[in-house]
Amino acid sequence: MQKPVVAIICGTRPEIIKLAPVYHALQTAGWADVQWIHTGQHADMAEHMLQCFDVTPTHRFTRSGTTLEQFSADCRAQLDAASAAQHWDMAVVQGDTESAFLGALSSFYRRIPVAHVEAGLRTHNLSRPFPEEGLRQMISRITTIHFPPTKRASDALAAEGIDAAKVLLTGNTVVDAQHWASSKHNIKRRIEGRGHILVTVHRREHWGSDMDDIFHAVADIAGLHPSMEILFPVHLNPVVQNSARRILANVGNVRLMAPLDYLAMQQALADAVLLLTDSGGLQEEAPTFGVPVLVLREETERPEAVEAGCALIVGPRRDVIVRETERLLHDDIAYRRMQQTGNPYGDGFAGQRISDALARHLGNPPDANAALVPQALAA
Repeated sequence: MQKPVVAIICGTRPEIIKLAPVYHALQTAGWADVQWIHTGQHADMAEHMLQCFDVTPTHRFTRSGTTLEQFSADCRAQLDAASAAQHWDMAVVQGDTESAFLGALSSFYRRIPVAHVEAGLRTHNLSRPFPEEGLRQMISRITTIHFPPTKRASDALAAEGIDAAKVLLTGNTVVDAQHWASSKHNIKRRIEGRGHILVTVHRREHWGSDMDDIFHAVADIAGLHPSMEILFPVHLNPVVQNSARRILANVGNVRLMAPLDYLAMQQALADAVLLLTDSGGLQEEAPTFGVPVLVLREETERPEAVEAGCALIVGPRRDVIVRETERLLHDDIAYRRMQQTGNPYGDGFAGQRISDALARHLGNPPDANAALVPQALAA
């Protein structure tokens, strides 16, 4: 019999990280014809990530234009052509990118069931983050199977009236990816002592005075700790580059550098004493290495780390960032309390749960005797 076709649609670096565990779980199970559709939303960064996770795309789209609008129109046309050429029995998308939305929308129009990995994240503020909050809410309206990573995300879907029978709490595949990469590439702490402070800033909502305040805070911290290195991979967007270099280029112990690839970032996390970030993905990854996180945002759609005690929202305010950094660097009890909570986002088996759920949905239930993990993560 012909195997059901499962299309994994993505095009950005974070999507590749979080969908690679699903891809490998499906490939190992062997019941499906797995097709990886690379939309081309990210170019060089995505190519490196595909190689890192041993993923070979079935289809590679060519990105057209430089704006998001131009990319969207052309990507949608290529998605329609690909799904018309070979029927997909299931389309899998992840998160809240333009690629995820287009993949879900194109599949919906062709009546292809959509599975949404990392469903249910919400700030309930369409402006923050923009456009991600709107995209993920729209994807939820046309999704067949929802895979929320945490109970809070599952509760958000329930509050929106989504049938509980269509929701499976899985944990976050980002933890699976970290375990896979750490094992394959031997990522572990390699330095003695406290390590560096790691900083990442990129969100559009911070462009302007908020970003300047964050970077002035970094300069203040560097001045208070001249012997501690502050590692800052600077986003390639000119807005971020210009602000970072204007404020931090002459601060001796702040190391401005090009963006790190995934493996280098994992190693930088493993060697860090503290993370200052507005990145959602790094909020999820840092607890795996026991690194406390100061979230440089007013709100986060990933509050589980805050609730677990391994992250703290400080916003983009200069005085608060400096104050909370100083507190953690000088209060050993408070630091260790944040460091030792573990990762609240998953147990490393999310990809397997998703593969098993897709198999059941498409009439290929996994062998119960071979099951390695519970069907759903404990709430």
